[in-house]
Amino acid sequence: MVQCNEVWNGGMTDGTASAGAIDAIIVNWNSGGDLARCVAALAAGDEAGLLARVIIVDNGSQDGSADDVAAARPLAVDRAGRNLGFGAACNRGAAQGQAPYLLFLNPDTVVQDGALAAALRAFRPEIGLVGLRQLDAAGQVKRSCSRFPTPLAFWIRALGLDRLARFAAYGPFMADWAHDESRAVDQVMGCFLLMPRSLFEALGGFDERFFLYYEDVDLALRAFRQGRRSWFETQGTILHRGGGASEQVPARRLCLSLLSRLVYARKHFSTAGFLSVALCTLLVEPWTRLAFAALRHGPAAMRDVVAGYALLLHPGSARP
Repeated sequence: MVQCNEVWNGGMTDGTASAGAIDAIIVNWNSGGDLARCVAALAAGDEAGLLARVIIVDNGSQDGSADDVAAARPLAVDRAGRNLGFGAACNRGAAQGQAPYLLFLNPDTVVQDGALAAALRAFRPEIGLVGLRQLDAAGQVKRSCSRFPTPLAFWIRALGLDRLARFAAYGPFMADWAHDESRAVDQVMGCFLLMPRSLFEALGGFDERFFLYYEDVDLALRAFRQGRRSWFETQGTILHRGGGASEQVPARRLCLSLLSRLVYARKHFSTAGFLSVALCTLLVEPWTRLAFAALRHGPAAMRDVVAGYALLLHPGSARP
């Protein structure tokens, strides 16, 4: 049984029907001060009343980040006791609320005033998931939307060709588009992902086979196949530092990313497509990564690449 502290209940701010419309789910793993900043922004914003609950699922953190937030704010803190993975923790948090919309939010984000209302306004019958414009620490717009990957895209990335302007459309993010207009896209990044609870439940939530990475791509693709698009909204903004706690474990991060890629390919591609992705991931990409690591970051980065691929042989040990 889930043990929670007292839940933060958002009140009415302007008497509209949107009050209490959103349950926000934040998955925390050793996020340090990021978590407190994320929660403080939600509590201080003009739209705090749009939130019914803010539920932090703590994946066995050891840095006290969840303790600090619990002491400062009347939030729900669900202590999982171990690292469940991002998708599983999101599912666990979502099950603890009843609001009509679910917001999945990374702790290294800061939601700006007006962002929640802008995201809610973006919904219409064909839209199932909404993401917002992201700014990095320098105030620059981050490329955060993606096309659904294909075996060809994975090969181009494995060879490092997506760094060339000619092949930019095959990169992990839509670098060929300035993110300067609101529009439908294949997928919005899961660091801020708002969707109707009814759709989330109809899709069965996140696929927990994805421990970390690609769970948001998979969810968006399954929604798309049900006729519900993802929408990128520029009228709302979040600050997103990026990297988050995974920066602490670069080799594990690489291993989990590659492993989730293989899970995605096995699930959504043909047998030939999956084998093609496995071939480029396991036999081609290691050498490309080593070359770029040597050129850009030196021996330490090269060691992280080797360690990441070594962990891929024993993926269970890569889960913190």
